[in-house]
Amino acid sequence: MTDVFTQSLQALLCCSTEDKIRKIRALYQQVSDDDFVTSHREAARKIPEPGRPMLPMHVHPTEVKRRRLGSVEGRIALIHAVAHIEFNAMNLALDAVYRFRDMPCKYYRDWMRVASEEATHFKLLSARLHELSSHYGALPVHGGMWAMAVETDYDVMVRMALVPRVLEARGLDVTPPMLQKLSAVNDSKTVAILSRILDEEVEHVKIGNRWFGAACQQRGLATDETFKSLLYKHGKAALRGPFNKPARLKAGFSESELNELDGIEQLFREEAALV
Repeated sequence: MTDVFTQSLQALLCCSTEDKIRKIRALYQQVSDDDFVTSHREAARKIPEPGRPMLPMHVHPTEVKRRRLGSVEGRIALIHAVAHIEFNAMNLALDAVYRFRDMPCKYYRDWMRVASEEATHFKLLSARLHELSSHYGALPVHGGMWAMAVETDYDVMVRMALVPRVLEARGLDVTPPMLQKLSAVNDSKTVAILSRILDEEVEHVKIGNRWFGAACQQRGLATDETFKSLLYKHGKAALRGPFNKPARLKAGFSESELNELDGIEQLFREEAALV
C-alpha cells in the first residue's frame, strides 16, 4: 500500500528535475488507482529548501534582469522565469501533500494531480527553451515562492489561503498580458504552451479555494474575513493587482471578494509607500 507521506517527501527532496518528475507521476498514478496510507507516526518536518538542481543560480529578486519580448533573449528569459515558477509549483504541491496530515483522501489526490500537471508544464517549457537553444538553469532566478511555503507550513488553512489563492492566482492575472505580447511577436508555440497552463491553473486555484473553504467551514470561520486577516498577517507583499476577475471567478472567488481585493491591494500599496 502506498505511503503517500514518505513518497511525497522523497519527491520533494529530489534534486534531479527528471527524477522528481518521475516520482511525481508514479505517486499520482498510485494515489489515483490504489488505496494509500494517510497515517504516520512522525510529524512533518520543516523544509527550509526543497530539492533542486545546482542550476539555476538563486539570487535576490532585484538581481533578475528584465528583457523585452521582442528579442529571442527576452522570450527565453520569460520562458525560463515561468519554468522556474512551475518547478516551484511542483514542490509546493508535493509539500501540501507531505505536510498536512489527517486530510480526506480527495485532498491528496487533488494535490498530486496538481503536482503532475505542474510537472507537465515544466516539461513543455523546458522543451521550448531547448528549441530556442537554451535550457532550464541557464539564467538566474529567485526563490520567493518557497519563502511563502515556509511561512505557511504550520496550518493547512493558511497554506491554502496564501499559496493557491495569492501566489498561484497571480499567474491568472499576469498570463493574459504575456499572451498578448507574445502574439504580437508571432511566438505561437509559446502562446500555445502558456494558454494551456492558464487553463489548467484556473483549476489549481479552484482546488486551493475549495480546501480553504473546507478548512474554514470545519472551524466555523467566515472565509472572506479569515482570508483578509491572513493577508494582513502574511500576504501584504504578495498581493498585487490588477486582477483577472473572469479567471478568478472561474477559480472560485466570489464577486464581492474580488471587489474587496481591489481596495485591500490599494491599501497595501499606500502603506508600503509610507515606509
